[in-house]
Amino acid sequence: MLPVMRINRLSALAPLVMIAAMSVGVATAQVSDESGETAPVISAESSGVTDGEIEARIGEIFSEIDALADIQIVVDAGVVSLSGTVAETETLQRAESLASRVQGVVTVENNLARDLSVRGRFAPAVDQVNELVVKTIALLPLLALAAVVFLALIFAGIFIAGRESFWQRVTPNNFVADLAQTSVKTISVLVAVVVTLNLLDATALLSAVLGSAGVIGLALGFAVRDSIENYIASILLSLRQPFRPRDHVVINGQEGYAVRLTSRATVLRDLDGNQLRIPNAEVFKARILNYTVNPERRFSFKLGVDADDDPLKAIETGVRRLKDLEFILDEPEPFAIINEVGDSNIVIEYYSWIDQREADFGKSRSIALAAVKAALESAGFMLPEPIYRLRFDSPAVAAALQAEGEGDAVPAYRNKDDRALRVDSLDEIDVRPDPDVERQVEAERRAGEHQDLLSESAPKE
Repeated sequence: MLPVMRINRLSALAPLVMIAAMSVGVATAQVSDESGETAPVISAESSGVTDGEIEARIGEIFSEIDALADIQIVVDAGVVSLSGTVAETETLQRAESLASRVQGVVTVENNLARDLSVRGRFAPAVDQVNELVVKTIALLPLLALAAVVFLALIFAGIFIAGRESFWQRVTPNNFVADLAQTSVKTISVLVAVVVTLNLLDATALLSAVLGSAGVIGLALGFAVRDSIENYIASILLSLRQPFRPRDHVVINGQEGYAVRLTSRATVLRDLDGNQLRIPNAEVFKARILNYTVNPERRFSFKLGVDADDDPLKAIETGVRRLKDLEFILDEPEPFAIINEVGDSNIVIEYYSWIDQREADFGKSRSIALAAVKAALESAGFMLPEPIYRLRFDSPAVAAALQAEGEGDAVPAYRNKDDRALRVDSLDEIDVRPDPDVERQVEAERRAGEHQDLLSESAPKE
């Protein structure tokens, strides 16, 4: 009875023993490599691929690659041994990678070495040069065609841009004509480059060139921003001119006569005869006062009469004297207003108009002021002067002044007749505009006429 029970117990333990044995087999089959990761299992049986087939397959692969064609291959029990020399380290690693991927290979023994001989290093370079020469010779017809197309487009652009008479007819001035000619030349060069690169199938190079040109153009744009702004302002000013040559203008407080407009600056001749250059970008944005557009110009001046005098009578006397002056225009008529009533005087402001083509503004105003002052004094009006009261409390100062008074008599001040204006006829004084500055403007315009963008016929704002 006891033996039978033992046999039954052993039968019950048999499945457990088999499971344990299988676990141990799997554990022994999994081998870790040096990095700690589990390596693939090497089967105990052959994969069915012979060593000769493996060697032939690797040889076929290496023969298709010039850098691997001279490698010696030996296969024994699925172990591939590679020997020989290669030119680059990358080639050595590539040979090992390709060999290990062939079916039936267990491992690869890489015994390849780099070829450090002069012949081995120089031969690939020679081969590359030979290959380049062969490709260049094959491309010669296409290169010739591309060169012909490139030169034809360039010469076409130069021919079109060189028709000066045509551009001067279709553009408003010489500056815009030069700009159009330069633009045509530039566009022809760009078109020639694009077409030539397309013929040579070098679109990648074209994209690189265009990208580089964009970056360079952006950098140059920031670097020469002021110059570009002046250049654009020159174009706009030449198309719609705010003033004509020889116009008397004031640009942001700078007064003078317009001499010329260049591609960078506006040249003025100021009233002192000095040359004044203003950047066109500033002129384009500036407040411009043009005295020449309307030759009629008004001036004004103030005179004070005594507080006891009749201001309306003073206005009538002064206006009547202004009307008697030949350079004062009858229409619009001169007039005057009471500007201010002070503690000891009444300030009257007189207004008159002149024709700047016939009378100088400064001279006319000066003569008119003197004439009205003389007329008021002749009519008995008092032009009050400032009165200052001085008080000396020091006895020493008083004694010094008394001693000075006891000395030589101080000559009496000139009487009223001596102080009166001694002008027989104010109308005889020359008030014509000064021709010196205008003569200088004409001389400077003749000297730089080819650089002038101002035109008598251009549209004017």
